[in-house]
Amino acid sequence: VQLQASGGGLVQAGGSLRLSCAASGSIFSISDMGWYRQAPGKQRELVAVITSGGSTNYADSRKGRFTISRDNAKNTVDLQMNSLEPEDTAVYYCNAMIRRLWSAHEDSYWGQGTQVTVSS
Repeated sequence: VQLQASGGGLVQAGGSLRLSCAASGSIFSISDMGWYRQAPGKQRELVAVITSGGSTNYADSRKGRFTISRDNAKNTVDLQMNSLEPEDTAVYYCNAMIRRLWSAHEDSYWGQGTQVTVSS
């Protein structure tokens, strides 16, 4: 099982970026999918998470600016980021709780990370 993230880059403050992440491999089911980020010198933190049923949860500072969505048929999760601020600069990681084929439990999988840099 692999998670492949894409869509990071350099943007000016106030701009927008859309991150995408696709899960592939021997997947039986995926429950929660989410995005986390890690800024230099800081711990990895939650950005947003979405359940298989579409329920969402956002870190407070991202509410109203970020929107998480997923396509269950394609095993993808996206993060639309608007009104970006320099404080949003970080490496963004996608995460998914995946039950593999022939497995009785879920495991947590991480994408490789994609850099988002917001200039002031």
